[in-house]
Amino acid sequence: MVVGSIRRFEMFALFISITASILVFFLLAPIVAIFLLTDLGIVEKALIKDPMLSAEAWGAFAVTIKASLTASAVLLVLGIPLAYVLARKEFKGKYLVEGLLDVPLMIPHAVAGIMILTAYGRGGLLGPLTTRLGVAVDDSFWGIVAAMAFVSAPILVDTVKVGIESIDPMLEMVARSLGASTSKVFATITMPLTLRSIGVGFILSWARSISEVGAILIVAYYPKSVNVLIVEWFNTYGLSYAIALSIPLILLSIALFVIVRWVLRK
Repeated sequence: MVVGSIRRFEMFALFISITASILVFFLLAPIVAIFLLTDLGIVEKALIKDPMLSAEAWGAFAVTIKASLTASAVLLVLGIPLAYVLARKEFKGKYLVEGLLDVPLMIPHAVAGIMILTAYGRGGLLGPLTTRLGVAVDDSFWGIVAAMAFVSAPILVDTVKVGIESIDPMLEMVARSLGASTSKVFATITMPLTLRSIGVGFILSWARSISEVGAILIVAYYPKSVNVLIVEWFNTYGLSYAIALSIPLILLSIALFVIVRWVLRK
């Protein structure tokens, strides 16, 4: 009986190990392959030696980093209050708001780009207002920011919301009973205890912003972000040049997720 149980456990452990290993291999193979197939000569030419290519590449990287940081910073300002409301308040239509918030995660990214144009583009519903404010999204830096913020907003808000929900509400109630205002409780208790979730949410939303391409292709082909340029180089110069431009992005992505894991462990 005992021997049979041990054997069943060993078979189950073997099954889990094999299936887990298959998924790890599936995910790891493309990462290893792209580095093994990288032509260092082309990387050097594209990013350093060729003045025209390197200027275009680093200009696109600059646009991507600047736009992604801007989008993530805007989401911090607007997303933390929304996460707090969703975590601490009950109101009619709350589930509808939460459902709508997650829509960008589910729709094709090209469709997301079309939605942004219909709302904020020059010919869109709010086009006259965004044009007057100087933030029209059609082929503009703000278009890239809008596309990045739209697809990454759910990640930041949901991450911060979970962080706030993990805090014992009794801590906030005790502070309120001692005379602290709602704003003071939020600033001195809720926010400090949620800093880790805020940091993780910011990094994840930033990484998601950096990776976006579908919506950007629709909304703002210019100024060229690095993701758009990778597609263009692939169509113009071939796979080797697209790989050369992809390597810095892959290294940055790996670094970001190592930081996320480090923050979570701390």
